[in-house]
Amino acid sequence: MTRTQAEKRVAELRRALNRHNRLYYVEARPEITDHEYDALYKELRVIEEQFPGLVTPDSPTRRVGDEPLKEFRNVRHLVPMMSLDNTYDFDELREFDGRARKLLPGEPIEYVLEPKVDGVSISLRYENGAFTLGATRGDGTTGDDITANLRTIRSLPLSLALAPSPSPSPSPSPSPSPPPLLEVRGEAYLPVEGFKKLNAQREKDGEELFANPRNACAGSLKQLDSRIVAARPLSAVFYAVGACEGIEFAEQAEVLEALKAFGLPTPQFWRRCRDIEEVIAAAGELQKLEATLPYEIDGAVVKVNSLAQWKKLGTTAKAPRFAIAYKYSHEQARTKLKAITVQVGRTGTLTPVAELEPVFLAGSTISRATLHNEEEIRRKDIRVGDTVIIEKAGEVIPAVVAVVPEERPRGAKPFDLARHVAGKCPACGGPIRRDPEFVAWRCENIACPMQLKRTILHYASRRAMDIENLGEVLVNQLVDQGLVKDVADLYGLAAEPLAALERMAEKSAANVVEAVAASKGRELWRLINGLGILHVGEGAARKLAAQFRDLDALAAESVEGLQQARDVGPVMAESVHDFFRNPRNRSVIEKLRKAGVNFKTGPESEAPAAGGPLAGKTVVVTGTLKNYSREGIKDRLHEAGATVTDSVSKKTDYLVVGADAGSKLDKAKKLGVTILDEAALEKMLAG
Repeated sequence: MTRTQAEKRVAELRRALNRHNRLYYVEARPEITDHEYDALYKELRVIEEQFPGLVTPDSPTRRVGDEPLKEFRNVRHLVPMMSLDNTYDFDELREFDGRARKLLPGEPIEYVLEPKVDGVSISLRYENGAFTLGATRGDGTTGDDITANLRTIRSLPLSLALAPSPSPSPSPSPSPSPPPLLEVRGEAYLPVEGFKKLNAQREKDGEELFANPRNACAGSLKQLDSRIVAARPLSAVFYAVGACEGIEFAEQAEVLEALKAFGLPTPQFWRRCRDIEEVIAAAGELQKLEATLPYEIDGAVVKVNSLAQWKKLGTTAKAPRFAIAYKYSHEQARTKLKAITVQVGRTGTLTPVAELEPVFLAGSTISRATLHNEEEIRRKDIRVGDTVIIEKAGEVIPAVVAVVPEERPRGAKPFDLARHVAGKCPACGGPIRRDPEFVAWRCENIACPMQLKRTILHYASRRAMDIENLGEVLVNQLVDQGLVKDVADLYGLAAEPLAALERMAEKSAANVVEAVAASKGRELWRLINGLGILHVGEGAARKLAAQFRDLDALAAESVEGLQQARDVGPVMAESVHDFFRNPRNRSVIEKLRKAGVNFKTGPESEAPAAGGPLAGKTVVVTGTLKNYSREGIKDRLHEAGATVTDSVSKKTDYLVVGADAGSKLDKAKKLGVTILDEAALEKMLAG
């Protein structure tokens, strides 16, 4: 293929891929299968590899993420991003309508109702049709430049479509050419199904679960390494224009049609309403459809349709007078926020808790409610002394969903978690660190008593040190009675004090002591996994053990050296390095050494068997197999020489598929990974 031929074919492929992306993500009417799309994508990637000079920033292949940034730079929005006033009451919607009519005497008023997506507000800038800048809302005037992260979102076009929307519109379509400058507003979100799969994978990898889709999305967009963001199924939806050159919009309905015409995903449900009663009816219709939407919503946004009337209505100091958010009510009550306390979770996450004046709600008296994390407190501007609205939907723990700002006492100050706990863990006094991925603070002390029970259970689990008879009931007693203060104390347990515990006897106590002693000789990867290092699951523990072959060598390695190990990225490398630099963790390591726990690779090497039928191959397993448990198949593959990982990538050689295979199968097909059923695997294992 000559360069001229390559240029022509690249242009054809990009047009086709951009068109199919739009059909899939914006118009929900795909014309080709995933397999056909992947074939086009692969052809484009091959040509770009052959002719690197043809690669452009807006190519569909440029969504894999870039090298990590040191920090986000601040960028100023062309037009400020304002927050909305909100209500939970239809009568207050009617009052909103009455205020608008008072300010627009004699003028007819139409409205547009849109879903209020529970995501992260973002602003995108396109110049001559090309995506050039993406930012967070920030303080409304200035946000963080997260362009690299947003570029990885496949539903977000890197270049605007040139043709107007084929959908009928009561308003004029935009110009066939993109405007010289366009700043659009929307919400980034993690689809509900994607959130479930992401948490399932994190649980399998031994990582902390995200609390909800919004927190997962916020944590993802704060990653300095866009390659991590690229691996997560983020999406976005757009509903407003901040600034625009070359096109004058007359209505909000026209804006939505124009955004869709330019290839930007817009709300699946929105309604043009002749009056406020139609708005109320549409809000009820939207609530019934809530479960069918790909994103979580917490209500509806009501906007005056005429943009000329927006200018007449104006804004208050904080919010526009032409729009309001109607939030869906579950079971709610008002009460006073007396104080904010901080609890330490079993994995070290510091969670702020609202201490309330007791109030009766959903059949019980509520005196405490979750505040999720510091960012949520700041987003909702919750302060001690506020009158707050708490909500309890079903059996969920009550949460503070909003404040009543007009009832705020003078002198109420914004909440600062680090200052509140004086920079230390409230349970153990150890150091704390802000974890941007979880938008939370975390205690870094492995021996923190609030984390200790789960730490011990993980250490003793089958895929770690495999200590039998050390269950949850016994672990709770060991910690509560002060017999164990870290995992190393397990090796100092004696049968006599154990036998005195509830549900224990001499024989069972002796069995526990024997099982603990037997774990001293376990393989090194089990110890690394058992230590519970953040971002290090079983697969990573095996690779680290095979690479370094000695816990002391692993502990002494630099971040750069750690990244040389197979499949160890910058996030995991930083986590491992930080873990072994923590003085309390080093103390536990020394106690394990004195107890005689194996720190080196032994006769049973952590490296895959050198001469097995799968030597040098990387294998992933998904679904339920008939003849193997999940642990059993991993051991069998390891014996056959394979490296077993938990996620499909370009480096994966085989995907072993059982019943109820999920997203890994789809990804393997897209990447061209060889797929094996159980029968094919057995033949391969037999040589």
